Amino acid sequence: MNKKLLGAAALMAMAAVIAAGCGGGDKKPAAPAADAKKGPSGEVSVYTSIYPDIVDKLCKPNVSKAFPGLKVSWFQNGTEKLKTKIAGEIKAKKIGADVLMVADPSYYLALKKQGLLMSYKSPQLKDVVLASDPDGTWLPVRVNNMIIAYNKDKLAKEDIPTSWEDLTKPKYKGKIAMPNPMLSGTAYVMVGAMALDPRFGWDYFKKLKANGLRVEEGNSAIQNKLLTGEYMAAVILEENILKLQETKKEPLAVCYPKEGCIIINSPIGIFKDTKNPEAAKALVDWWLSPEGQKAVTAGWMHSVRGDVNPPNGAGIKLADLNKNAIKIDWEKLAFEEGKIKEAFRTTVME
Repeated sequence: MNKKLLGAAALMAMAAVIAAGCGGGDKKPAAPAADAKKGPSGEVSVYTSIYPDIVDKLCKPNVSKAFPGLKVSWFQNGTEKLKTKIAGEIKAKKIGADVLMVADPSYYLALKKQGLLMSYKSPQLKDVVLASDPDGTWLPVRVNNMIIAYNKDKLAKEDIPTSWEDLTKPKYKGKIAMPNPMLSGTAYVMVGAMALDPRFGWDYFKKLKANGLRVEEGNSAIQNKLLTGEYMAAVILEENILKLQETKKEPLAVCYPKEGCIIINSPIGIFKDTKNPEAAKALVDWWLSPEGQKAVTAGWMHSVRGDVNPPNGAGIKLADLNKNAIKIDWEKLAFEEGKIKEAFRTTVME
């Protein structure tokens, strides 16, 4: 290169430096390299059935810390109410959620059949011990156990329940309860699982009704009436009881029924229409990571990973619970929901 060309090149390089230092006219300077380490940016919306206090105290701060450059909006409600909201959005062809975290895995099967979920197999799946969708449209993210709870200060030792069948015994008559499966996704799974299990079937629910089973709107009413002694035993989520044990020092205790618990591997999934797929995938990866799973167990739910300890107060590890867990036919729960709910209504609630 001759001297003239060298001089021209030097002048051009200097001009570029000056322009960059002055902001390059109307152009914004490139983001600092350090910002790339902060992960995804933009906005993403999460619909979840995780309890609002857990969302506020654990989900929001932990996710904000993990993704400082991402604006995450949270919409919390019960699984059944979220399903109603999403049904309206599907009809309007305007789904508001990017990421979905509700309790009932069967709902994801229905969404998958409609072609509404994105396929994404997180690299964190290698450490997840529960089954996920082979196509990656849903992945287990937290474990909700339906168990039997009782007040150890109100029951004599011989009256402490040890099995699902115990709830049909005369000594519990009029003093047993469960959440309404029309309103609670986890209660719906419990009903569907047991109704389809040949050891129980709808005859079991007929026995419960004959024994004075009460159907409450939600878990809060149940746990309050266990505390007062109005109920001797109740079907409820394990996490509710573990939380009260630790935070309120309440005398409520968990029975893991000898016939097996109802283990609900509550999933996480991404809607195919998401406007921010990279952020949605990053959220899934985080929730399945050890850090994200510790946020799950801090909310008194079991982790889906084998290398994260159970929540405080849990009397058993997930691996042991899995050994005799009640089998759940997720396909039937997904595509026979109306039939199952109507059978419950006519069998128990009329």
